[in-house]
Amino acid sequence: MMQGHELNGRVALVTGASRNIGRAIALALAAGGASVVVNARNSLDEARNVVKEIESLGGRASVSLADVADEAAVGAMVRSTVDNFGRLDILVNNAAVRDVQSIDAIDFAAWKRITGIILDGAFLCVKASLPALRASGSGAIVNIGGMSGHTGAAGRAHVVAAKLGLVGLTRALAHDLAPDHITVNCVVPGLIETQRGASSGSKTAHLHEPLIGRRGSPEEIAATVRFLAGPEARYVTGQDWHVNGGAYLG
Repeated sequence: MMQGHELNGRVALVTGASRNIGRAIALALAAGGASVVVNARNSLDEARNVVKEIESLGGRASVSLADVADEAAVGAMVRSTVDNFGRLDILVNNAAVRDVQSIDAIDFAAWKRITGIILDGAFLCVKASLPALRASGSGAIVNIGGMSGHTGAAGRAHVVAAKLGLVGLTRALAHDLAPDHITVNCVVPGLIETQRGASSGSKTAHLHEPLIGRRGSPEEIAATVRFLAGPEARYVTGQDWHVNGGAYLG
């Protein structure tokens, strides 16, 4: 993990942070000195464990249970963050769900459920966070994309569409929010070892094995997010950061 406390005094909200990549991001930002709000939809015990990990290392953190696809719940989460910590400087839109279904099996309700969490959720979190991010003077938004959004994948039309949508959202927001000194970037993980297996584990994953001969760790994704959230990345915005060991050369 990176050394130093370059994020001292800053507050971060990480969605989907109770496990895997989200958990690693929360821990990395806390290691940089940020206070962290650990969001989860239902996994209260796991989210509390992440908070305990952060506190055991001397950091500050809290849990916020909220469905990112619920506008009212997102608004309440952001208000609670500002009320409890006094500010919000870093937003990481990590919440996602993996689902594999053929296009014949995906009905409109399934399509809306997946895109609602991944893409609509990011939009709602950004909208709710904007006043606080503008007040920060050096706000940072990091969206967590997916390699399948660039390569395609069988049985994941809804996930692929939503993940690539995050890239478009990133680029549009970079234009809109530059005058407010808010950077917006997208980190795109490749094949990452998580509790549920490789994060891009579709039927076509074997076609995109990393050049370096191994799969990545959640901590390697988290290190990139920490950099983009920090003071050394203030000249970086509107970019897709592919962290995949050479599995996809975009």
